[in-house]
Amino acid sequence: MQRPPVLDVYIGYDSQEIVAYHVLCQSIVETSRHPVRFTPINLASLRPIFQRPPAGKQTTEFSFSRFLTPYLSGYAGWSLFMDCDMLVRGDIAELFALADERYAVMVCQHDYAPKDDSKFLGRPQTPYAKKNWSSVMLLNTPRCRALTPDLVQTASGLDLHQFRWLASEDEIGALPLDWNWLVGEYDANPAARIAHFTRGGPYISGYEACDYADEWRATLARTVAARGGPISS
Repeated sequence: MQRPPVLDVYIGYDSQEIVAYHVLCQSIVETSRHPVRFTPINLASLRPIFQRPPAGKQTTEFSFSRFLTPYLSGYAGWSLFMDCDMLVRGDIAELFALADERYAVMVCQHDYAPKDDSKFLGRPQTPYAKKNWSSVMLLNTPRCRALTPDLVQTASGLDLHQFRWLASEDEIGALPLDWNWLVGEYDANPAARIAHFTRGGPYISGYEACDYADEWRATLARTVAARGGPISS
């Protein structure tokens, strides 16, 4: 019997969105037909290799540390990075199946202008080319050796998020937008495989009624469920 592949998923962890991390993991566990190995990109556990101070336009704790994914993977095989403010609605094994050895990284190549100047918790909504491309990255880690801890600590935000660490843009492959559907920026899409609450999730005041909110809350209920009923505080 053939051993099923283990899918390596790295998720940005933000201390102001802890619930988002756990609900995202639950949504992946419920939908993946293959075993999944989760690694939180958590600043507290990266201190030996990463001490970069927050930047003025940084909107999450993992804005830069996400690019340590290939290093943490040992530059071996394919790994997936995801922001925490997401809900997976499809089998991510199908996303990994899109991995194409021609590319160093594969992303949903959004081309949009944010509707607002700010998003949840008053964080700035900064427009720039390739915005949100790095929020879901399928990384061919042996071809991402340029992303050393030293580079991730010192490179500019645009150099990292616009993939200037690659030798050529030809190394960037395209994923269907369904795998990073921007809630509130795009119209509701029943076929969205990953709903990305980039402007603010259902767990943030003011965004309780956003698209896919009921699905997110149902997943939250299952996340905190225990035998005999949900855990009460």
